[in-house]
Amino acid sequence: MIIAKTPFRMSFFGGGTDMPEFFNRFGGSVISTSFDKYCYTTVRHLPPFFDYHSEVAYSKIERVTESADLEHPLVRNAMKYLDIRDIRLTYEADLPARSGLGTSSSFAVGMLNAFHRLKGKTADSKQLADEAIYVERVLCGEAGGWQDQIAAAFGGFNRINFSSDSYEVIPLDIAAEKKKKLNDNLMLFFTGFTRISADIQKEAKPVSEKEKELCQMLALVDDAQRILTDGDPDDFGRLLDVTWKLKRQTGSNISTSRIDMYYEKALKAGASGGKLLGAGGGGFLLFYVPRERRKEVFDAMSDLLYIPFEFTDKGSEIIYETAETYSFRE
Repeated sequence: MIIAKTPFRMSFFGGGTDMPEFFNRFGGSVISTSFDKYCYTTVRHLPPFFDYHSEVAYSKIERVTESADLEHPLVRNAMKYLDIRDIRLTYEADLPARSGLGTSSSFAVGMLNAFHRLKGKTADSKQLADEAIYVERVLCGEAGGWQDQIAAAFGGFNRINFSSDSYEVIPLDIAAEKKKKLNDNLMLFFTGFTRISADIQKEAKPVSEKEKELCQMLALVDDAQRILTDGDPDDFGRLLDVTWKLKRQTGSNISTSRIDMYYEKALKAGASGGKLLGAGGGGFLLFYVPRERRKEVFDAMSDLLYIPFEFTDKGSEIIYETAETYSFRE
């Protein structure tokens, strides 16, 4: 039995510039971090006592004799890609799926990590990120960028640069005191509704119609890095407000009247800026709030669920492994 633990991520700047149709022309860059909320993927070979050959448990339970019959496209394609058969797979998570935290990509990375260990192999962060991108974007044909898979595989607080179908992960050198202040001043709230990122991407404006906004969002990544490494973290919040306003211009489905209402309530209560995490339409709202205004913002958001969190440095890892003693089907 193998258990993989894979972090979720929050993306601060550059979202949308990680799409190949954009970064292959203009370059791309994002700043994001992993944090201490995870998905857990447990994989073992299915003992040969049943009339089905594989069982997959997520929000539903599937039992099939052939993996090609699985309804879950990510599991089905990953099993075929790595020639995995006769397994029991379960998925557990600290936070809900489809909520703007890269949950599906974290699952993809963790599942691939577990599959490799089940075969007696070890995959490094680069391999896991590359394979997750390939399975999700090519084999499953899902719309979206590359940052989620990379953040889940590598972990940490990074700048990720994209160019010509390649990428580079650069850990940001942030002073410990400054990083703690940033973490302490960020507040995360669940809006209570979720959406499928790929659907939001499909409904958004094509890249050709939002190049101006994406280029402006890309330019903000340099500003954000300067703030993180050499500036005042309080400026980080104000810059979040700028990038959120730009992002809202990239599609009519990015925000909703309800999200706008909460955002304005938080600003009036003392937040200096914030953004909706992920592709848009729902999920989690992140705000930068000076310490002395946290109570006012917390009270203003009282009908939303508050999620405390801490930044983390690790990507997907195997946290449990034990040998199997069954003789499996040939």
